[in-house]
Amino acid sequence: MSLLIKICGLKTPEALDAALSGGADLVGFVFFEKSPRCLDLEAARKLSGQVGGRAAKVALVVDADHARVAAIVEALAPDWLQLHGSESPERVAGLRAAFGLPILKAIALDEKSDLLRADAYKGVADKLLFDAKPPKNAVLPGGNGLTFDWTLLRDYAGRCANNDWFLSGGLTAENVGEAIRLTGAPGVDVSSGVEDAPGEKSIEKIHAFIAAARKAQGG
Repeated sequence: MSLLIKICGLKTPEALDAALSGGADLVGFVFFEKSPRCLDLEAARKLSGQVGGRAAKVALVVDADHARVAAIVEALAPDWLQLHGSESPERVAGLRAAFGLPILKAIALDEKSDLLRADAYKGVADKLLFDAKPPKNAVLPGGNGLTFDWTLLRDYAGRCANNDWFLSGGLTAENVGEAIRLTGAPGVDVSSGVEDAPGEKSIEKIHAFIAAARKAQGG
């Protein structure tokens, strides 16, 4: 199975072009007002046209209500919805049914027991994304540049149908190879690890990350 690479938190045409030209499989756009990576709907509409089918578009929301999700779907025309909040399995199923889009559900990890929560989303979410648990009182549920103990996921592949999960949290061009080796992750997701400052993507870091991930996979 080919490794899937997702570059998230894209805000500018230049950063998006770097992800597309570098060969990212998925490009993520954030719709969470407290994030420095948050897009308004008009910007999303323009970037959506730029993608032009070269990668799958992912709309990231955090505990968004139905009206907000509907507005985002209309503007971006995403291929995936990424739910990065405290959405229950019932809420995930409801959004999937309402919008007819596959769901990528984020699960925050800090210890092995956190994996038990992931089991509740099997058969509900189409893919899971394992991210580092944010610090207490953190504003952002993800994109904090934090890693977690990757060995927690070493044996997870056997519990997840079709290896349908992504590894996220503190990944960079320097450590993604080791992360893939330790976890066998079928997909990797990066945001802060390809930035010069929060919300400011680096074209060089995007290209370096994608190249390092492909090298780790052997492709």
